[in-house]
Amino acid sequence: MTMSARVSQSAFDGSRLRVILLLDLYEGAQEQFLDAYEHMRNKVASVPGHISDQLCQSIENPSQWLITSEWESALPFLAWVNSEEHIQIVRPMHSCVRDTRSMRYSILRETHPDQPLTTEAARASLQKAARVGTGVTRHAITFTVKPGSESKVVDILANYEAPEARINGTTRLHRTSLFMHGNRVVRAVEVEGDLLATLCHVASQPQVQAVEEAINPYLEQDRDLSVSDSARVFFTRAALPAMQHVAADRPQPDHLRRHMLYYPAVAGRGLELARFLARQDEAAASDPDSPVYASTVFQRDDVVTRMIDVTGELDLDPLSALGVKGPGGAAELERLLDGAAIGVEGSLDSERTLHRLLAHADMVPVTDRTSAHS
Repeated sequence: MTMSARVSQSAFDGSRLRVILLLDLYEGAQEQFLDAYEHMRNKVASVPGHISDQLCQSIENPSQWLITSEWESALPFLAWVNSEEHIQIVRPMHSCVRDTRSMRYSILRETHPDQPLTTEAARASLQKAARVGTGVTRHAITFTVKPGSESKVVDILANYEAPEARINGTTRLHRTSLFMHGNRVVRAVEVEGDLLATLCHVASQPQVQAVEEAINPYLEQDRDLSVSDSARVFFTRAALPAMQHVAADRPQPDHLRRHMLYYPAVAGRGLELARFLARQDEAAASDPDSPVYASTVFQRDDVVTRMIDVTGELDLDPLSALGVKGPGGAAELERLLDGAAIGVEGSLDSERTLHRLLAHADMVPVTDRTSAHS
């Protein structure tokens, strides 16, 4: 899939991926950490798409370590890092590590003096062009609440004081958007700078802690955010990776409306559905008449969502709103979408059915706000 300059986030460009994990160990935890790493290394070596990894120790501070790994592309890495197997394998490391930071980079250029990149396959494995963006990235989590508790959860999530926007000199929380579809909650954030620093800052705010505590009894997955291991596992399972973000190649309109659309995929087709929507949105970004100015596709397993910033009402152009404008778009969505799960079964070849699907897919907005003093 060839990316244009309008794409600022992407897991679909096919380039090799470099993952960097910075760790700061507790005093006396080195041997336990090395044992845990050895177990993880043996497991990850057989994961499809994994190429290599290295464990490095700082020459200046022996408590600081680095794990770097290379993958054929972002997709097998995301499948692995979000898997239940990975969650269980890295768990023994949690008690060894005081602090950690994960970074993911696609490889754009590389130098091998004795092995120049002359083969087509070698060149194809690199990112084709540098992506350009504003420095603000989108991230999301999703979780489910107990059926029957939806209205209580909406009341809790809709009524809290936004945290301070400025985290440090380089990091800022720009916007938080929450949506619900049935008993599923999706929370999306826009962050400038370090995501982990932002999450830690937000989690430490009293008003946020009160909200998280209030919704705990209604969650389908139990958690205790006061226990670091429980919190880490919950948010790992809740992560909803941004697979692509694209913005139109034109000035941003003054008035945009934000929507989150929910696309439950046919079993095993979540990634294919996310890729289809991403391809559609990139094509639409060059259409000056499209009401969709920006779009982010999120996907985990068979849960696919698409956050769009649009001009005007969604139902004025349901094809663009759903991301199916163009020959064969509606038929492809029909093939990949679990219509029964969203309550719209059958052919999508009529405008009436498309309007019904749009109404069912459009998630209920709970809150959408910029942070205080942003």
